[in-house]
Amino acid sequence: MLHLPLVVTAQVDLVLLLVSLLAMWTRLSHLSYPNAVVFDEVYYGQFVSLYMKRVFFIDDSGPPLGHMILALGAYLGGFDGNFVWNRIGAEYPSSVSVWSLRLLPALCGALCVPLVYLLTLELKFSHLSALAAALLLLLENALIVQSRFMLLESVLIFFVLLAFFSYLRFHNALSRLEQPSATCSWFRFSWLLLSGASCAAAVGVKYMGLFSYLLLLGLASLHTWTLIGDQTVSHLSVCVQCVCRVVCLVVVPVLLYVFWFYVHLSLLNHSGPHDQLMSSAFQATLQGGLSRITQGQPLEVAYGSQVTLRSSASQPIPCWLHSHKVNYPIRYENGRGSSHQQQVTCYPFKDVNNWWIIKDPSRQELVVSSPPRPVRHGDVIQLVHGMTSRFLNSHDVAAPMSPHAQEVSAYIDFNISMPTQNLWRVEVSNRDSESEVWKTILSEARFVHVNTSAVLKLSGVSLPDWGFRQLEVVAEKLFKAHSSSLGWTVEEHRYGTSEEQKEREAELHSPTHIDVDRKISFWAKFLELQAQIHLLGNPVSWGLGHLCLLAYQLLAALYLLRRRRGFKDLPEGVWHQFVYLGCVCIGGWLVNFVPFLLMEKTLFLYHYLPALCYLYLLTPALLEHAHNHLLRTASQRCTVCVCVTAGALSIFLSYQNFCPLTYGSPELSGNQLQSLKWRDTWDILYRRH
Repeated sequence: MLHLPLVVTAQVDLVLLLVSLLAMWTRLSHLSYPNAVVFDEVYYGQFVSLYMKRVFFIDDSGPPLGHMILALGAYLGGFDGNFVWNRIGAEYPSSVSVWSLRLLPALCGALCVPLVYLLTLELKFSHLSALAAALLLLLENALIVQSRFMLLESVLIFFVLLAFFSYLRFHNALSRLEQPSATCSWFRFSWLLLSGASCAAAVGVKYMGLFSYLLLLGLASLHTWTLIGDQTVSHLSVCVQCVCRVVCLVVVPVLLYVFWFYVHLSLLNHSGPHDQLMSSAFQATLQGGLSRITQGQPLEVAYGSQVTLRSSASQPIPCWLHSHKVNYPIRYENGRGSSHQQQVTCYPFKDVNNWWIIKDPSRQELVVSSPPRPVRHGDVIQLVHGMTSRFLNSHDVAAPMSPHAQEVSAYIDFNISMPTQNLWRVEVSNRDSESEVWKTILSEARFVHVNTSAVLKLSGVSLPDWGFRQLEVVAEKLFKAHSSSLGWTVEEHRYGTSEEQKEREAELHSPTHIDVDRKISFWAKFLELQAQIHLLGNPVSWGLGHLCLLAYQLLAALYLLRRRRGFKDLPEGVWHQFVYLGCVCIGGWLVNFVPFLLMEKTLFLYHYLPALCYLYLLTPALLEHAHNHLLRTASQRCTVCVCVTAGALSIFLSYQNFCPLTYGSPELSGNQLQSLKWRDTWDILYRRH
């Protein structure tokens, strides 16, 4: 029977609500100011514009999820991608919704504050410690700056914190339930699923998220090992829980990580500036660019086909097999002699001299017959240079820059004792059968010199000025050559119809050619300052966090030494809580800090922010531990409370002091800016009006 009235009882944590509102206010207020490109917005904005135009690109710095999140904010604001991200400080036009471009990073940064509050509670510390941790994040100037612009650090930190909170919520849920039902059990595993998804998102935003993910996996492994040793749990339950953990924390993150790339490639289906970094087969799937050239061209390579051959080893800059009417010098700089025949190189630009004709050695024709006779794996062919009609040749003469390999040339008959050796056997390396047909774009072929069994390959060495700094092509014995440098792909292809050389040259000139796009780095313009925005942390909270980092390590060492001697200063439950705190906070700090010490790259302050968040988790928890278990008298506790209050007030005053640098408002004079330099080593730049 339905009983009226229907009553809903809800518990609202007013402190959590308050810090959430304050976080929204500090991160989202006046988000459109300054109305100009700030710092790395010039970098990420390029990718956002490419997403809006669905143009393919590659960003070597990380996976695509972070860019897609930024692009989502731009899409919601109606951004069409028509803005030139060419310099820091460039004014946004009125047609660009600056607020929407910065919305999602700001929202993620704001949500980090309540997440830290909840995470501290899941670590089983008091609400007061949770509030202190939230306030440390709330008043951290550097985190506010990173959150208020179109940057990715706040997004990364949000997903990392969400992953740890969800996992601890899952782990602690069972202890809260005296008689867990099946529904509660499955609801508990939804937290584990959310944790796995958050780990995938963290890695998908930046590869630095991988280290936090590995830390979480290590923590989960310890908990699972404890579960396996629990004799009160049935064998079936242990197996089910282990499988669920593997699925949620390993399988789901891997699948989601792959899914981010699937979405990325599905969205970006137009030719763009980074096409040439990809294989010919990949380029052919994009609209425009290479696909515009190759659309409708024959699939099967036949005798008489006119082709361009791209080296599979030419990464990241592509190059094509090439020849021109210039011979190798009679003698090289080191005194070695050459064949003095026509040069064969690999040229990193589209050019009419990249065209070659596939010839049947038993026939004279250089046109495709009707019906076409396809070239198959194992067939012996000749390669004729389209513009000079010279045959691709190799012989027992040392290559110019790689003397251990054979020279490759376009043969010229000088009526000397150097006969032609221009037969090449086609081997399709990715064939499905021994009679595989050589296909355009799809097949990766090797060319084996019939006379010497050497394989045509790109050495990767640049020729001197006499070779126009083009790349050396050699023939090398198969057992010496690396397989990755041997492949060649037919990129452009058509059936030749002209027998006469003049007509053939005109035919070879007719295809549309695309130049390789060269982009100039935006970092070259990183000399102009904008809007007096500075990435500066809160010095007081940074100092307190690092002091607590040192204090925890000293205290842990003291505890371990005394426990080794048989003194147990803490109850077992408190000791496990202390160790657990170190695993999460000290471990999180280490995995987000140590890798940067090993990287040979320019480091910025924002690289340290994920590690800093773990110190802000540690600080109030360690103070609570000291208050409850180390301080013996009321006077000691009173003294610590006064010091903590003074510290909190100092953190707020420091935050307020540096607010003009954090928000760029109000504008300060040069003298006022210089007064904010607490140390001579700080560089505060300002623009004079």
